[in-house]
Amino acid sequence: MNPQAISLVRESFSQVAPDAEAVASLFYERLFSMDPKLRSLFKSDMAGQGRMLMAAISFAVENLARPDAIVPALQDMGKRHAGYGVKDEDYDTVGGALLWTLEQGLGDDFTDECKQAWIEAYTLLASVMKG
Repeated sequence: MNPQAISLVRESFSQVAPDAEAVASLFYERLFSMDPKLRSLFKSDMAGQGRMLMAAISFAVENLARPDAIVPALQDMGKRHAGYGVKDEDYDTVGGALLWTLEQGLGDDFTDECKQAWIEAYTLLASVMKG
């Protein structure tokens, strides 16, 4: 990713991060409405799952410019997700739910340029996890 796209992702995430609990809740509501069968993949309490989600996104966002720091963690996460039953096509649904959630949280600040930066970031992260 180029520095401008990384900066857009970081700046926009910093806007929604203070409301992490609400953002995570909104994300999972959207995810399960898009594909109800994904709900069965989550056995733990959703508040805890939401905290893990936001921590993982925060780690990824902070390390977008440092592949050496992020790739091994993403590979491990991808292996765990595969073990839980996550399929490659589920990443598309997750990406859609993430973009929708960001749009809701950022409003007018979710510009086309910001959206494209997030698409690029998510595509990169998801491809490593699927690998």
